[in-house]
Amino acid sequence: MCNSMKSLMKEYNTPERQGPLNIGDKLPAFCKKAVVPGENGYEVISIDQQFAAAKEKWLVLFWWPKDFTFVCPTEIIAFNAATGHFQERSCLVMGASTDTEHVHLAWLAHHPGLKALRIPLLADTSKSLATDMGILDKAEKVAYRATYIIDPAGVIRWLSIHDMQVGRNVEEVLRVLDALQTTDLTPCGWKPGEQTLTAQLTAAGVQ
Repeated sequence: MCNSMKSLMKEYNTPERQGPLNIGDKLPAFCKKAVVPGENGYEVISIDQQFAAAKEKWLVLFWWPKDFTFVCPTEIIAFNAATGHFQERSCLVMGASTDTEHVHLAWLAHHPGLKALRIPLLADTSKSLATDMGILDKAEKVAYRATYIIDPAGVIRWLSIHDMQVGRNVEEVLRVLDALQTTDLTPCGWKPGEQTLTAQLTAAGVQ
């Protein structure tokens, strides 16, 4: 039976993606285990691609290479601290790696800075989602340090992939989210409260 199933899977499997998903692509279908905060500590639930879309919310999905490392917890702590700012923008935050949910739980128990998380940690144990998104490192077989902003329709609107040794800037992710939500043209370095290019052009009678 198992051999028959394996044969069928080989027959119908599509080739591995050669590059990362891009702006305008949809978040792939998936159903994965995730560690989430519960009433009595952390619990494991299943999460699919409708996690944010079902609530008509934006989603920031950020990947890190490995649990029990050094750069990764600094990023998770920073995203977690900014959860309220994302919520104000009708945006959910979810972290992901190719570690198992059991490794996630052990890491949360071990690392003092990760004991009060408010964001789900996805466990892409099979590496299928990282592969489908084109962010699985071929040599190490771990996810790149990738960040996606996904709109309520499940469409990727922004992405960033860092070298493994370089940590992210959560404030920049918030800034880009703000810019995307204006629907206006925004100049380099634009921040909320500043006039957009669209407003400037309209005031000048260009639009």
